Amino acid sequence: MILNHLWGIYTHPREEWHNIDTRHESYFYALSHIAIIALIPAVCGYYSAAHIGWSIGAGDLIKLTASSAMTMSIGMYFGLIAGVVALAIMIHELAKAFDATPTYTQSLELAAYTATPIFMVGFAALYPELWVLMTVGLIGVSYSIYLLYSGVPILMHMPEEKGFIYSSSVVTCALILLVILMVGSVILWNMGMGPVYTH
Repeated sequence: MILNHLWGIYTHPREEWHNIDTRHESYFYALSHIAIIALIPAVCGYYSAAHIGWSIGAGDLIKLTASSAMTMSIGMYFGLIAGVVALAIMIHELAKAFDATPTYTQSLELAAYTATPIFMVGFAALYPELWVLMTVGLIGVSYSIYLLYSGVPILMHMPEEKGFIYSSSVVTCALILLVILMVGSVILWNMGMGPVYTH
């Protein structure tokens, strides 16, 4: 069943990583997990931007037109999926330097389940206060990093010490990927695909 590891990575992550490692569903299964989870920030982001409005300190609520919010949400959705797939490719290629030989499915599983808490932060957009999103976002990122460090030795079949260095390398690659996505967003905004605010 799609999303059947979702509860486990929150309640008993190490045991769930062993479960994922034992079962190894298909590449499509892991991709389907991401395709569903990525809907959370996209849909919640659309609803808050178009219908609720964002509060950034003092001043009026910031709202986007429905069409602009929809365009940005669709872009966010496909950007998130592409980001996870790109991270999976980096995980797979980086493993060679650590004498590990994961399959693309294993690499995508690691990327998909590690990214899940960050995507779940999307629910916070339904209460669109910047400080709330930043706080919940920090918790989501912290838990994702914990999942990565706990999952690498299990899924990649490497010792804890080597797994720590490998995980740190993956975090570095993820940060570089995040910067690339942000630069790409800025370029698209400058090409006229930026947000359109309501008056």
